[in-house]
Amino acid sequence: MQYDFDRIIDRQGTNALKWEIYPKDVLPLWVADMDFAVAPPIIERMKKRLEHPIYGYSINKMELVEVIQKRMEEKYRWQIDRNSILLVPGIVSGFNFACRSTCNPGDSVIFQTPVYPPFFQAPINNQLDHAENPLWYDKDEKTYKIDFNDFEKKIEKTTKLYILCNPHNPVGRVYTPDELTRLGEICTQKNVIICSDEIHSDLIFQDYQHIPIASLNPEFANRTITFVAPSKTYNIPGLACSAAIIPNPELRDKFQKSIRGFCNEVSFIAQEAGYAAYAECEDWLKQLNMYLESNRDFLISFVSREMPRIEMNHIQATYLAWLDCSKLEIEGSPQKFFEREAKVGLNDGSAFGKGYEHFVRLNFGTPRTILAEALERMAEAINKNI
Repeated sequence: MQYDFDRIIDRQGTNALKWEIYPKDVLPLWVADMDFAVAPPIIERMKKRLEHPIYGYSINKMELVEVIQKRMEEKYRWQIDRNSILLVPGIVSGFNFACRSTCNPGDSVIFQTPVYPPFFQAPINNQLDHAENPLWYDKDEKTYKIDFNDFEKKIEKTTKLYILCNPHNPVGRVYTPDELTRLGEICTQKNVIICSDEIHSDLIFQDYQHIPIASLNPEFANRTITFVAPSKTYNIPGLACSAAIIPNPELRDKFQKSIRGFCNEVSFIAQEAGYAAYAECEDWLKQLNMYLESNRDFLISFVSREMPRIEMNHIQATYLAWLDCSKLEIEGSPQKFFEREAKVGLNDGSAFGKGYEHFVRLNFGTPRTILAEALERMAEAINKNI
């Protein structure tokens, strides 16, 4: 079946955070939520379940657990026990549960910046400190890389948890096995637990391969909480369906205890959608990745040609672009500038860490005509005001 990712779907009036937080004249390219129709098997499975007239409390759907187990083995040759897989309503809440289960108040968490804003909030919510290991930008390769020496130096006796973002949001890096191995070795030597956010692991472009850090060796698996989800990949984030993979029984037990009383189970309808996504939508995903890759190439070409003072790194995964607007010499926030002058809604780079006030994050998971119009508006605003 051929899927139409060019189709424009009106999302106004659906309580869509992406589209209804801004005035109607603003094109929103911000929150990680795509504007594509959900794959038909997901809709059909939800419809079928909703035909039953009782929507009571549910148990975990073992078919969903089994399809996650099978997926890890087929994609990554990572063999995990079914008991290692816990369903959780979201990865952001998962960060908090990882903090609660591995740290005590006053302990510290470390992660790389720039990074998804909830990485900063989870330690705060749990009375923890945090250390930042800024990625460094290789201008020749147009790629962000890890400063391993700085990473190792910033791990102190109180550092109990490392939150890894792979593929990385917002810079779109897919870390190599060598990079992941070095990170895992440092954490092993320093006795630091790894919480690996791999929510974008299915949104990978050609020539790149995602590797779960826990799949590299049993020692890493024994100290890792891995989060995966169908939500970003299959555009069902509003259904809140995710999974934590925790092979270590002791660590898994602590994580489960940290959840009790703080969150609900994954809803029955979310479990149906998650199962359909993983079991029945691989062809949809292949076509989606091709479309996203073409959108990425269109974006890079347009920015290079029409907005050459904006610098972009190479995007290896996700549908998110990290734009360096520092050479535009805009007074104040570039996010505010583009919202005001171009009527385009983007994420403010300052939310992703210190020193990124002149960056914006752009979501290109949208039909090409919307992306093109937004970019044209941005280019026009730059030419008029700078």
